[in-house]
Amino acid sequence: SKDLKGAMEILIEQKRQKLSTVEKLDEHMDFASQLIFAQNRGDLTAENVNQCVLEMMIAAPDTLSVTLFFMLILIAEHPTVEEEMMREIETVMGKQELRS
Repeated sequence: SKDLKGAMEILIEQKRQKLSTVEKLDEHMDFASQLIFAQNRGDLTAENVNQCVLEMMIAAPDTLSVTLFFMLILIAEHPTVEEEMMREIETVMGKQELRS
């Protein structure tokens, strides 16, 4: 939709502005940054960059849910791993209550 595309263009422009002012690029070199630099070199068009970022945003919930599903199945199939994970959580969290 136009609203989503417009919002994506604004976010990409904000990222572009941030990249132009940082002193150490290596701390900010994520995939979106790589796309922006590819556009600056002339390897991609602005439309290419917008489309890639938009597709990442749309696809992320689907891939995340599938990954979590398989992770939970694997944990359920390996109770010793589950026990180790719970011990590690308790070590890190202490007596704090877990929240989602």
